[in-house]
Amino acid sequence: MPRNALFASIVLVLAVTAAVVSFVEGNWFGVIWVLLAGLSSNMAWYYIRKERLERAAAAARQP
Repeated sequence: MPRNALFASIVLVLAVTAAVVSFVEGNWFGVIWVLLAGLSSNMAWYYIRKERLERAAAAARQP
């Protein structure tokens, strides 16, 4: 897993945890944490897909 995808996944887990805690406490500030979780999820998928495509291109170049 690429380092950027790993960091984005860690941020995703922390943001989801913060959103759950915020909503349990009755604070609507958790909506921002949900948005951050969505953003970090998209970033993780982007970097994972980018690495897969780079690996496939490198394998195609090999004889």
